[in-house]
Amino acid sequence: MARPHSTRYTVAALLLLGLAVTILVSLGQWQLRRSDERRAILDAIEAGRKQAPLALTPATPPAEMTAWRAAQASGAWLPEFSVLLDNRNHDGKPGYWLATPLLLDASSRRAVLVLRGWLPRVIQGQGEPRLPPTPEGMQTVEGELSVRVPRLFELWSLGGAEASTLPASLPVAGGTVPQVQNLPLDAYAKATGLALLPTVLSQRGDTAGDGLVRDWPQPSVDFQQNTSYAVQWFAFGAIAAIAWLVVLGGAIRRMRQRTDNAAQARIRARR
Repeated sequence: MARPHSTRYTVAALLLLGLAVTILVSLGQWQLRRSDERRAILDAIEAGRKQAPLALTPATPPAEMTAWRAAQASGAWLPEFSVLLDNRNHDGKPGYWLATPLLLDASSRRAVLVLRGWLPRVIQGQGEPRLPPTPEGMQTVEGELSVRVPRLFELWSLGGAEASTLPASLPVAGGTVPQVQNLPLDAYAKATGLALLPTVLSQRGDTAGDGLVRDWPQPSVDFQQNTSYAVQWFAFGAIAAIAWLVVLGGAIRRMRQRTDNAAQARIRARR
């Protein structure tokens, strides 16, 4: 004899399948939003790189400092204000980005922060990282603009939080180069006393001969992948919705069958 269906189990199955449909459709919508975000980033990159190279000066309007635009700046390096950005990997190797301001105008202290390149992390116990020499005199630096120093998710710990914080004032006594996780421009300008342009220049090319690696990471713009994931989540949601309808249909059929059986039983009883 077949085990009778339990109304409780049917209701539980309908609730679980309904929840699955909601979650799967939500995941599909999230992937579509990610696709739109990546498409917007790709459009911004293409638009910025299509613009003519920009000559950065103290008087350059902020509106012209478009992200991903090629730019050139002439000035003098200020190596005493250099900062190392920690936990920046390259080809799977741990290391740092070296950030140094380029002084554009001495009288106004107007400068632009330059990401000069990547250098490898030193083995623990072998001292501080060895920085390349900084050229003296007027220098011309070419690169690409960004609105901020690319951020890294900060994983604070009780023992390492202080070491990852930008000092209140630069340069640091003893000539130690600070190591930080992230470098907000406003905090850096306050610590250095420089009037920074509201942009960051990622240096390009190997003309400096300083041994720094300038293979800058690019944001992921594969929006087709997110669209494909969205289609998959919606397909899973459709399967769950069909299963919900099947379970509901079975419950309705059983309910009708029980009603018919009860009616027939009453008729037989009257006879």
